[in-house]
Amino acid sequence: MRVCLVTPEPGHPLLAGATALLEAAGHRVESLDPGAAGGAPADPADVYLLKARTPRALDLARELERRGAPVLNSAAATTLCQDRTAMAELALSAGLPFAGTRTYGSLAAWAAAEPLPGPPLVVKSRHSRRHDLVALVDDGARLRELAEHWQQEPVVVQEFAPNSGWDHKLWAVGDRVFAALRRSELAPGVRGPARPLSVAELPPGWADLVRRTGEVFALDVYGVDLVDTGDGTPLIVDVNAFPGIRGQAGAPEALAALALDRAARPR
Repeated sequence: MRVCLVTPEPGHPLLAGATALLEAAGHRVESLDPGAAGGAPADPADVYLLKARTPRALDLARELERRGAPVLNSAAATTLCQDRTAMAELALSAGLPFAGTRTYGSLAAWAAAEPLPGPPLVVKSRHSRRHDLVALVDDGARLRELAEHWQQEPVVVQEFAPNSGWDHKLWAVGDRVFAALRRSELAPGVRGPARPLSVAELPPGWADLVRRTGEVFALDVYGVDLVDTGDGTPLIVDVNAFPGIRGQAGAPEALAALALDRAARPR
């Protein structure tokens, strides 16, 4: 089989681990940098792993799909996870326990419409990307501070759900679920690295909730961030397409198996 990684970083640990396994089994692994690619290759691979979210990467993925090549995750699913408004609408309509979300055209527009003080609120950039806005706002001073730097940023606003201050970072590769704990970026202090967590340690039903989320969002490789709001009650706060899944034993094996399974399916 020919497997192609759509990424500018084929040496990422998850991808490198899967590559080593595939090549050891006699398969061919290529990489395609969407920033340098002139377009979809004339001779398509058997499957593409879309580990990039830039506009050029998504355009390339759409072209590959038009030519009949399987792409994991699809361009449509990846795009959906970049829009937190669309993400919330889909999750809530499907009955997933997702944070209630309001959308504003800019942080300045929200600040003008939302009276403070009041219950703590979480404000996020509408469009998910590296170094985007994710902040807790509990008074006017904090809001003014954010407005100095993010005034015209389109945002979503969610009520802050009291929790332990730890995010459950859950990932799925196909049906295989992986887990870790990480200090919330909304909690005071240094976040530090993620702490390993066995799936068996999760509250009942959480692994199935992750898989259900993947079905709703039509994702193959994805992350679901949850907080425990009390007694194991989950609240989904984010869904990510093809996250890093670093340091998870078995993740490269799961990714290699998923790639081969999808490549072997009839088109």
